[in-house]
Amino acid sequence: MSGTIDYAGDPHIGVFSRVINDIAIITPTAPDPFRVALEHELNVEVVTTTIQGCSLIGPLLTGNRRGMVVSGLVTDRERKVLEEYGEVMLLRGPMTATGNIILATDSFVAVHPDMENEVAEEVSSFLGSPAVRLTLGGIKTIGMAAVATNRGVLVHPKTSARELATIEAASGVPVGRGSINMGSGIIGSGLIANSNGYLAGLSTSGFELGRIEEVFGFME
Repeated sequence: MSGTIDYAGDPHIGVFSRVINDIAIITPTAPDPFRVALEHELNVEVVTTTIQGCSLIGPLLTGNRRGMVVSGLVTDRERKVLEEYGEVMLLRGPMTATGNIILATDSFVAVHPDMENEVAEEVSSFLGSPAVRLTLGGIKTIGMAAVATNRGVLVHPKTSARELATIEAASGVPVGRGSINMGSGIIGSGLIANSNGYLAGLSTSGFELGRIEEVFGFME
């Protein structure tokens, strides 16, 4: 249920992938060891596609069991691939990096504090939970400052007590501060997880792995 890995030598594995419950979205050119690790450690079906024609999957896609929210600049072909696995909402307007500005599980949704009201309401309705406006450690791109699953939420180490209380109340699962890749607080860039397990960037220390396992409930 755990491990460390890189993506073609890069420890920022969250930039190149997005795990939504029982599926993992990666590009067709993803290294085979990365694909195999996702299937084995997280027990997911791997879906291959680009987003906006590039390999930056994590910043441009997010979702929960109700569906996926993807950049409005996605191509028709890319959208059709995603639609084989669930409902798809296109996020249009000035904010299209959905994986950066939305943090979601099956039970809660948090959004960039500057997201337009109409867009936040649309996201909330689509994903099925009220949208909470939130920063983590003062960072507005909450999808990169945390990783959330139905078992727990790991947040930026500088997350304030007030921010922590807000996300604890919204999520209803254990929340804890941590880091990845030897001290990085940009959790979403180097950690992918679901209720079955996790993969962290290859530079993640043993102490950081222990914190990940504690927050997500994988301690044996």
